[in-house]
Amino acid sequence: QVQPVESGGGLVQSGGSLTLSCAASGDSFSRNAMGWYRQAPGKQRNLVASITSGGGSTNYADSVKGRFTISRDNAKKTVYLQMNSLKPEDAAVYYCNAIAMAAFSSSWGRGTQVTVSS
Repeated sequence: QVQPVESGGGLVQSGGSLTLSCAASGDSFSRNAMGWYRQAPGKQRNLVASITSGGGSTNYADSVKGRFTISRDNAKKTVYLQMNSLKPEDAAVYYCNAIAMAAFSSSWGRGTQVTVSS
């Protein structure tokens, strides 16, 4: 179990930046690839960024590539999402989770709300 707790969301103007954090508990964090997901009202939750267990490889959805950066600190059991050049369409509730746990509804945290004003 990873048991994520997300933080760092808020209201930001278009073009602004935010950094989200995801603190995880449990012994398996450093062995899990992690992802940041987002869900806008009325839409499905989608993966926007992922990082391998050791942090050596990352992947991004086309919609955020070049603007978002995912990173992790295994010693702190924390995953980060640096978001730059935010757009109104980035507004959503952002969640993190272990990629392997995404199919299990009980594994999700409460997320953190990101609102982008135009």
